[in-house]
Amino acid sequence: MNYYSLHHTAPNVSFKEAVIRGLAPDRGIYFPEKITPLPKDFIENINRYSHEEIALHAIEQFVGDAIPKNVLKNIINETLSFDFPVIPIEENIATLELFHGPTMAFKDVGARFMARCLGYFNRNSTEKVTVLVATSGDTGGAVANGFLGVEGVDVVILYPSGKVSEIQEKQLTTLGNNITALEVDGVFDDCQDMVKTAFLDTEIKRTLTSANSINIARWLPQMFYFFFAYKALHKQHKNIIFSVPSGNFGNICAGIMAQKLGLPIQHFIAATNVNNTVSNYLQNGEYVPQKSIATISNAMDVGNPSNFIRIQELYNNNLETLKKHFSSYSFTDAETKSAMKLLFNEHQYVADPHGAVGYLGLKKHNLKNAYGVFLETAHPVKFLPTVESTLNQKIDIPSQIKEIMTKEKKAITISNYKELKHFLMR
Repeated sequence: MNYYSLHHTAPNVSFKEAVIRGLAPDRGIYFPEKITPLPKDFIENINRYSHEEIALHAIEQFVGDAIPKNVLKNIINETLSFDFPVIPIEENIATLELFHGPTMAFKDVGARFMARCLGYFNRNSTEKVTVLVATSGDTGGAVANGFLGVEGVDVVILYPSGKVSEIQEKQLTTLGNNITALEVDGVFDDCQDMVKTAFLDTEIKRTLTSANSINIARWLPQMFYFFFAYKALHKQHKNIIFSVPSGNFGNICAGIMAQKLGLPIQHFIAATNVNNTVSNYLQNGEYVPQKSIATISNAMDVGNPSNFIRIQELYNNNLETLKKHFSSYSFTDAETKSAMKLLFNEHQYVADPHGAVGYLGLKKHNLKNAYGVFLETAHPVKFLPTVESTLNQKIDIPSQIKEIMTKEKKAITISNYKELKHFLMR
C-alpha cells in the first residue's frame, strides 16, 4: 500500500515512510492510494470474530508488507488490551466508552499502535527518531504513555499553557525518560503550526515524525472501535448513527474509513464546541479557518482541523455528497453543562464535556428510526473541576490518575517557533 499527499505535489510513499515522515514534504497529509471494501460475509458475520481479528482485517491492507503479519498481530494484541463497552443511555441512544486504556482517553489506541509500529521500523537503526506532537489535551498523555521507553525514539510534546486540564498536564509532564514537554505561550493552533513548520525546516537534522492524527499510524487504528460498536449493536439496531466529539477530526474521519470498508453506518455527526469552522462550512460552503477559542471541552479547541481535508477526499471533494452522509453541529459551554446535568440527573450517567457535546449532536439531529451512539472520548476525571462543579458531585479518582497527581511537573516554556527550533537543534 502506498500513500499520496493531499497537496498532490510530493512523491508517493510506503506505509513505513509515511509513518516515519508523518507529514509529506509539500506539507500535505498522507492518504491511502486505494481503499478495498472488506468481504460482505465478514461484516455480516462480525460476531464470530474477536476484537483482535476484526482489527487485523480492518488495518492489514493499509499496512501491506511493511510489517510481517505475525508482528502486526502482536502489535494489535498489545494495542487492544482494554475494553470498549457500549452503554445504553436512552431508548434510542447509547454511548461508546473509549476511556478504559492506560491514560483514560480514546487516543490510547492510536498512540499505542503507532508507538509499536515505529518501534518495529526503528528496531535496527542507530539513528533516533524524534516524535514531535502538538496537543490540545489528551493526545499528549496518550502519546507520552504509548512511547515511554521505546528504544530509539524521543518524544517532544507541545501544549498550550493554561489550556489543558491539570490531570492532562500531569500526564504529559511527569514521565521523564524519553518524554519532553514544551509549554507554549499560545493556543493549540500555534502548537500545531510550529510542529508543521519544523517538519519542513531543512536546518533541523533530527529525523522528525508526528504522532498527531495527521500520522496515518495514529489515525487509521481509530477505525477499530467503530467496528466494535457495530459488533455489539447490529443484531438489535440496523440504522446506526455515530456522533463524534470533533476537534482535529481524525476520529470521525477514521469512522468514515470504516464505512468505506463496508461497515453499514447510516450517518456521521461531527459534534463540536464553539470552534465551528466545519459546521459553518456545511452551512455556507466556505471553509474559513478560525483562531481557536478556549472552552471546557478543550481537546476540541481547534480552529483549523487538519483531518477535514481527508474527509473531503473520502467524499470526492463534493460538498453535496458530504452533506448527505455527514452533519456538524456546534454547542456552547452552557449547553454542554446542561447536557452533563441532564445525563446525570435523568440517566445517572457521568459524562465528560466532550461526551456531552457528542450527546447534544444526537439530540439535535433527527434520529427518526435510527439508533444513535455518541463517543465518550475521555474519563470524566480528566476534567475534574468542570465535572464536579457542574454536577455538584465528587468523582472517584481512578488509581492510575492518583499515581500521577503527586508527581512533579517538568516542562520547558517556549513562545515561538524560533525557540522550538533552538531546542530541536541542541
